[in-house]
Amino acid sequence: MLKKFALPVIITALLCSILAGCSSAEKSSTAKAKDERPIMIQGPMPIEAEKLADRLEDVKKEKSGSFVFYIGKLDGYPVIVAKTGKGMENTAAATAVAIEKYNPAAIINQGTSGGHDTDLNVFDIVLGKRTVNLGSLKTGNLSEGGGIEPKKWIPMDLLASEGSAGEDPDAEKIRYFEGDKQLLEAANAVKDEYKTGKVVEGTIGSADVWNNEVDRINWFHDKFGTSVEEMEGAAGAQIAKAYDIPYLGIRILSNNKVNGGQYNPDTAEANQEFVYKVVNQYIKEK
Repeated sequence: MLKKFALPVIITALLCSILAGCSSAEKSSTAKAKDERPIMIQGPMPIEAEKLADRLEDVKKEKSGSFVFYIGKLDGYPVIVAKTGKGMENTAAATAVAIEKYNPAAIINQGTSGGHDTDLNVFDIVLGKRTVNLGSLKTGNLSEGGGIEPKKWIPMDLLASEGSAGEDPDAEKIRYFEGDKQLLEAANAVKDEYKTGKVVEGTIGSADVWNNEVDRINWFHDKFGTSVEEMEGAAGAQIAKAYDIPYLGIRILSNNKVNGGQYNPDTAEANQEFVYKVVNQYIKEK
């Protein structure tokens, strides 16, 4: 039989053990929350970013230069929506700033785009199996009075050499940035939930040029295999690759010059709804 004084001692020990277990669980939960690296979703313009930002919980807004970061959670997981501004330079800088400040686990660059493929229509979505810089080109060697021959321009891979890319024949090739496989899998897993158009894998082309010449668009489509064009994705992909961050472009067709598809601004919101589902799926898979 236990002595009378032993019972309080045993109860006290049990309580201490339970409290220690609770404290340990709390610490583990806190540590896990701190260890979760956020997913970054980029959008160039307010129309391409703010609907996603509105979905975040416990949001705080931070600025760095002209870049705006909405920091919050989606279903309890840390997510940052970045409004990068238009163009390659803005996107490259915003991506580098975000990686240094927030150390994201993955980056999705999303927004609207113009079609290069006659089989794609307004509201169709292209998952960037690969992304390419359409502005990295080398012209022909023509003397004064020799004219301009843009269809004879050749691709130039700026990452092929640390020397002069313009003089290195090994740089005369197309540089593609591959979309992250796990992000692609998440996007494909939810593509049937998108009912406003079709979702396909393809090549996203980027440059600080707005192409309205159908022959020029067809040239890019034939030479680079582009499905759509926009003005940001390849810059973000290049910086993400430099830091070894998983990256995927997701672009919806807001217009398509090659088949007469007229511009529709509602596409920006439709794409953000789809990207929201992709992010949720990616979180589940993680």
